Amino acid sequence: QVPLVESGGGSVQAGGSLRLSCGTSSHVLDHACMAWFRQAPGKEREGVAWVDSDGTILYGDSVKGRFTASKDSAEKTLDLEMTNLGPEDSGVYYCAADERLRGTVVRGRPPPRTDLFRYWGQGTQVTVSS
Repeated sequence: QVPLVESGGGSVQAGGSLRLSCGTSSHVLDHACMAWFRQAPGKEREGVAWVDSDGTILYGDSVKGRFTASKDSAEKTLDLEMTNLGPEDSGVYYCAADERLRGTVVRGRPPPRTDLFRYWGQGTQVTVSS
């Protein structure tokens, strides 16, 4: 079983910031490809950020320059700092991980698809009001 527990969601006004965390294990942080996805009602799940075991990070086009993903080894979390939020950022944010995808986050190549990740957290709701 791969532990993935999201936290930090909530409601914020447009232009505001939130920080999400995905609690996991040291093994997952060190050996798995991890990612943040989000899903708005009626829409497909969308990739937000991918963080590989070697530290390579890719961002979805819609969040580049506004979101920052990082690992905290001491806290055993994958974090997502979100700034300049807009209503379009609302949705349920999920953390995902899969050791099989280690090494697949490469600059210049498409990041791993949603359906390739085997392990998912329960999600945390982010609501941005205008």
